[in-house]
Amino acid sequence: MLPSYIIAQLTGAMVGQLLVWLTYKGHYDITLETSSIHATFCTAPAIRNRLQNLMTELIGTLVLVLGVLLMAAPSASLGAMDALPVSLLVLGIGLSLGGPTGYAINPARDLGPRLMHAVLPLKYKGDSDWSYSWIPIIGPLAGGVLAAVIYLLLQ
Repeated sequence: MLPSYIIAQLTGAMVGQLLVWLTYKGHYDITLETSSIHATFCTAPAIRNRLQNLMTELIGTLVLVLGVLLMAAPSASLGAMDALPVSLLVLGIGLSLGGPTGYAINPARDLGPRLMHAVLPLKYKGDSDWSYSWIPIIGPLAGGVLAAVIYLLLQ
């Protein structure tokens, strides 16, 4: 099932970014700052330090995945609000770890929109920053695997 999940997440991220582009096309057409346009598509580091950026993504995803795994079977259901604790966790990760890299914490969240940045006809889009693109993919994948290992060790 993993390939279908990967395809679904990547497709969802791309379609979501396409809808954002369609909604704000007029704004994109008059925005001259390529970095501002790029920032609405994908993440970029505040300070470009590949090791620190990779560690930030790894830690953010580790906290997210481990938190979700530990919350997966709550003893008391919140009903329709069962997703609230995970949403608050994502908010906490963004507020505490989002500054250095923009916290992709999901490879599809960065890669899908980055692909759309590369293919959409934006007037002032600039570079898609492919030299950085591996960090929001490898960091979250490594963080997710590490979280799963820690979770299994705790069981």
